[in-house]
Amino acid sequence: MVQALRLATTADLPAIEHIVEAAYAPYIARIGRKPGPMLDDYAALVRAGRVRVSPLDGNVLGILVLIPQEDVMLLDNIAVAPAAQGRGLGRRLLQAAENLAREAAYRRIRLYTNEAMTENIALYARSGYVETHRVEEKGLRRVYMEKDLA
Repeated sequence: MVQALRLATTADLPAIEHIVEAAYAPYIARIGRKPGPMLDDYAALVRAGRVRVSPLDGNVLGILVLIPQEDVMLLDNIAVAPAAQGRGLGRRLLQAAENLAREAAYRRIRLYTNEAMTENIALYARSGYVETHRVEEKGLRRVYMEKDLA
């Protein structure tokens, strides 16, 4: 059984980077370049207390990156190790993100994904997220979505 989420430490960095690389590599061909999460500075995010990990028997199986903003919690990244995919961990991480945002007194949670990641857009829509806008940022075509947490 997966244990409760905990804040990531610098000791988790190799696992975090491996999970991100493995989870997003399949999208490189579809997008034509590395997706945004593959370019992030996870050491800085861990130091800032923005990364949580989902451990099992000492192994990190999933990551969650939340970035508080002025009026909304930004769900910056969810990634699941390929060996743990298809078991509902991603949905549990999404629910944990929403719970953490509520605990921090946010009324909304926002996320973005690449427009080529159509399965992610569909998953978020099924989970109650509504598309707010599309924009090109850092050379990536992003779809922004939000969910009301009230």
